[in-house]
Amino acid sequence: MCSQIITPTPKPKPDKGVSLAFKPLPLTARFADDRYYIWCGSMVRDDAGKCHLFYSRWPRELGHEAWVSDSQVAYAVSDDVFGPYRHVNVALPRRSHEFWDGMCTHNPIVCRFEERYYMYYMGTTGTSQPRPGHLSWEHRNNQRIGVAWADDPTGPWHRTDTPLIKGKAGEPDAICCSNPTVIKRPDGRYMMIYKAVGDQKPGPFYGPVVHMVALADHPTGPFIKQPQTVFSKEGVNFPAEDPCIWWQDDRYWAVVKDMAGYFTNAGKSLALFESIDGLQWNLAENVLVSKPQVQWMDGTQQKLHSLERPQVYLENGRPVMLLCAADITQERQHSFNLQIPLN
Repeated sequence: MCSQIITPTPKPKPDKGVSLAFKPLPLTARFADDRYYIWCGSMVRDDAGKCHLFYSRWPRELGHEAWVSDSQVAYAVSDDVFGPYRHVNVALPRRSHEFWDGMCTHNPIVCRFEERYYMYYMGTTGTSQPRPGHLSWEHRNNQRIGVAWADDPTGPWHRTDTPLIKGKAGEPDAICCSNPTVIKRPDGRYMMIYKAVGDQKPGPFYGPVVHMVALADHPTGPFIKQPQTVFSKEGVNFPAEDPCIWWQDDRYWAVVKDMAGYFTNAGKSLALFESIDGLQWNLAENVLVSKPQVQWMDGTQQKLHSLERPQVYLENGRPVMLLCAADITQERQHSFNLQIPLN
């Protein structure tokens, strides 16, 4: 069992100027459905070259806030990493409110470790009936992180009756946790970073919102929480969310949603962090990944209201694509997933 609490290493030397620059998007690199909000997005490619996209969706008539109560992890396929993707089925449907993930599944990240596929995700439950356009705090504050596994990305996916991470009063994740990102470390162990909400601030939002690190010897845990929090900002209750992590060259990297320019000084944006040990994180030299905007191959520049839930897709150990959830207007009447080429 991985029970050791790891001591962070000192701040590393500069990161050699690594950056994630967006290239123009092919016109196929937008996955949308007129009937559903599309959010999140994690893609894995099998040995035959087929691309398998796992994403969150919920009915548009329920409004954007229904992500917390009515989302389901769905599944789509494509022959190319930049689409077009075709919906196939719902990978993690509702089951029953008695289960920790019985009413909602969200935030999927799919990893292949050895010959098995693992899907880490947020699940929640509740008995209240949310009103359209209103966020259910019951469902939000029941969020937990779990894992499902399959021998093939087409499924079937095997779910557990208990979550991987449980909060405890007084801990940074006392109220709820979500937004997991997981990788296999060079030392053979598995590292998860996730968003956590503490109980130091008043409800129903509570707070502060921080991120925690947990380590395990196996993809299904047990994951042992480390004491320090990461991606925090002194004096700020909710500075960041949506991390994704990977190992490249001699260190870990993370793209994180900067809620209001606390790290980039560029307003709501995506920020780049780096770390030697995965426990102590520092701003990268080229910290700004992007503001909420993209350029298409036909020359069109598109400003977005949101560019969130980044997920890096690697080939030969290098990032070649960033999948992001996006919407266009402040009213958030629709959303979709973008597959953004990286330079």
